Amino acid sequence: MGSLKDTLRWLAACACLLAALTATLAAARAQDGGELVLYNWPNYMPPSLLARFEQETGIRIRLQIYESNEQMLARIREPGHGVDVVVPTDYAAARMIREGLAEPIDVAAMDNFRHVAAPHDAPPYDPARRFSAPFLWGTVGFSYDTKALDGAEVEDSWAVLFDPPDALKGRIGMLDDEVEVFNAAAYYLGIGPCTSDTAAHSRILELLKRQAAHVADYASTGTVTRMLTGAVSAHMQWNSSAHRVRQSRANVVYVYPKEGIGWWQDNFLVPAGAPHVENARVFIDWMMTPRSAAEASNFAGYMNAVSGSSRYLEPGLRDDPAINMPPELAVRLRPMETCPPAARDMRHRTWQAFRSGD
Repeated sequence: MGSLKDTLRWLAACACLLAALTATLAAARAQDGGELVLYNWPNYMPPSLLARFEQETGIRIRLQIYESNEQMLARIREPGHGVDVVVPTDYAAARMIREGLAEPIDVAAMDNFRHVAAPHDAPPYDPARRFSAPFLWGTVGFSYDTKALDGAEVEDSWAVLFDPPDALKGRIGMLDDEVEVFNAAAYYLGIGPCTSDTAAHSRILELLKRQAAHVADYASTGTVTRMLTGAVSAHMQWNSSAHRVRQSRANVVYVYPKEGIGWWQDNFLVPAGAPHVENARVFIDWMMTPRSAAEASNFAGYMNAVSGSSRYLEPGLRDDPAINMPPELAVRLRPMETCPPAARDMRHRTWQAFRSGD
């Protein structure tokens, strides 16, 4: 009987000791390894997704917000920035890698990288995915109203905007965006967007001037309203805007032009000097699972780069090719290039000459 009591006391003491050790380890983790500082765009990730990550991993997320890539870059250049994960757009990701501001974390070796679909697995700024993981992405194509063409479909070509059929003349909307409009014209003419060839710029300028006679408006805001009200029958648009139009007008079609379509991508990167690199790796790997990627898409209204996520997408996104691009069209995607200064200067002069009417 005494032996049993001694055994019970010993077991109780062990349980107390184990509980104390567990509490100590938990406290230490909460102080050091149990935290992740995510520096992200506003309204770009659902709180429920972050809560699920915390529940499944025990890592607490502190979310901080920035309004531009430039604001983010300024922050992480500061010593002791205290940030573990940032979400830069492609050109800012390229700058971080080029300037040594990104921690090498070997994303391609992570377990869930196997879910990443081409061409998102090897972007030009990080072809081996050594520093960055893909997050959400979008395209800049155009939409048109089939009713304006009596239900007829048009060719998957920038020709619809730059050499339009009679029914669309005077009823075209274009973005007021130097880079996107210039690039679209360059794709249509078979010219590289980063060209510094004078003759090529002259051809692009001539095309833009000829098209202007058929354009009702150049504006980067109000693209959804103009299509919904019928102010225009075709519009150069971001695919998320086209999706919003299509939710109300199923007869509107979003086009991925065969000559090439610009696409952008936001990425996860770990800034050099991040205080919790391993937790950042856990988070980035977790975000490449189909369910996590789909939850982010459902919230933000943009597509992700993860194969298998479609089964978790809300039907409105999953069934809209403006968001869930048909895989066979991936060959038409043209990643945003960071042009050399000389080419950027020429592009700016060409655009200014066009917009000023010179």
